[in-house]
Amino acid sequence: MTATDNPFLTGLLAPVDDERDDFALEVTGSLPAGLRGMFVRNGPNPMFAPTGRYHPFDGDGMVHALYIADGRVDYRNRWVRSRGLAAEQRRGEACYGGLAEFRPAPPDVVEEAGPIKNVANTHFVRHAGRYLALLEVAPPTELTRELDTVGEYDFAGRLVGGMTAHPKIDAQTGEMMFFGYSAMPPYLRYHVADRNGNLVHSVDIDLPAPVMMHDFVVTENYSVFIAPPAVFDLTALMSGAPAIRWEGDRPTLIGVIPRRGSAADVRWFEVDPFYVVHYFNAFEEGDAIRIFGPRMPAMPGGFEFQAPQATPDPLLWTWRVDLAAGTVTDEQLVDAAGEFSRIDDRRAGRRHRYGYCLRQRDPQFDFSFFTLSKHDIDSGDVRTFTYADSETCGEHVFVPDPDRAGEDDGWLLSLVTDADTASSDLVVIDARDVESGPIARVRLPRRVPLGFHANWFADT
Repeated sequence: MTATDNPFLTGLLAPVDDERDDFALEVTGSLPAGLRGMFVRNGPNPMFAPTGRYHPFDGDGMVHALYIADGRVDYRNRWVRSRGLAAEQRRGEACYGGLAEFRPAPPDVVEEAGPIKNVANTHFVRHAGRYLALLEVAPPTELTRELDTVGEYDFAGRLVGGMTAHPKIDAQTGEMMFFGYSAMPPYLRYHVADRNGNLVHSVDIDLPAPVMMHDFVVTENYSVFIAPPAVFDLTALMSGAPAIRWEGDRPTLIGVIPRRGSAADVRWFEVDPFYVVHYFNAFEEGDAIRIFGPRMPAMPGGFEFQAPQATPDPLLWTWRVDLAAGTVTDEQLVDAAGEFSRIDDRRAGRRHRYGYCLRQRDPQFDFSFFTLSKHDIDSGDVRTFTYADSETCGEHVFVPDPDRAGEDDGWLLSLVTDADTASSDLVVIDARDVESGPIARVRLPRRVPLGFHANWFADT
């Protein structure tokens, strides 16, 4: 399959082929004075043409950053220069297969760079002063604020296995909770790093089967794993079949562990099968835990990885895990569909009221997001803004206003790309008034390929 035949390598998903630095970008509208920091977006950008079937999960990570201060915006982009990418650069061609089509790398490449290419293309977080690019089946890759690659980071040798692309950072304690899953035992490892970045707690947790868990939630006192029946099959992978299959006759498992608990402390609850890609949040209500996320009845689209696959609309649900009664109840909150769930990150694990997510034009895995929704879980109110027909938006990150205290006092930042002009903008929306749309746009010097997750790091 050539690049022009692959829907994941053409159009707005087509990779860019350079790294650049651009300064004092054009701004229309008015940038809020409280915006001082760094907006980043990570995503797949293969440096070399794939030799087989390709899916965005396989592409080399590229981080795009916008540095904002005093109304001025500068832009920089860099590849995450993994050991695998360095080995390919020395040979001038792609050497690794991926989930789309497994193929072992040549023995000399494996000896030099390992059997798996850590593309670190999914998310980008900052904790204890370190900037980490994430791929959930591998260790994090540390970058500098200027996006230079430092290398894989293993928490002074204490991290064994991979790190989820969705760690949770407690704004009050500074702790970072995360996990890693594996197709080989142990299927689940849970970790806590303290506010200084020291890995201080690790636990191997038993699961009845290896499953894909992209996200999880935490509360003030607990971490909660939601294990759907999206089961790994290594035999199928080796034979060229999909590596993950949906086994709908299995339940989804909800596991609750105290923040610093042991494997023996985990309490498991069985519920009807469902799948959530990205959760909004969870918090405690007395002896119960409330979980919020856009629910689907099954894993979206399968993992054939050959073309965008039809997926069911994810609808906002809540689950109530009653630890005293040992029961779980659930409820659909609204009919509005949404994905790429975000909240004010300062409220992770604590009670939140507002959540933000995106709706697709077409229910398929092609990043065709075009509507921003703001959910009020107290009132059930949903406010929306829809971009122009030619525009596709990315994940919207909430940035708190440093001069105001309300939960929605702040702005939503996202990259938006126009298919008609092949151009990308950073948009700024007042979170109190999403229906009015952008209050400012920053014209980027180039199209940014559609990608995965974004983040904001305030200047301190």
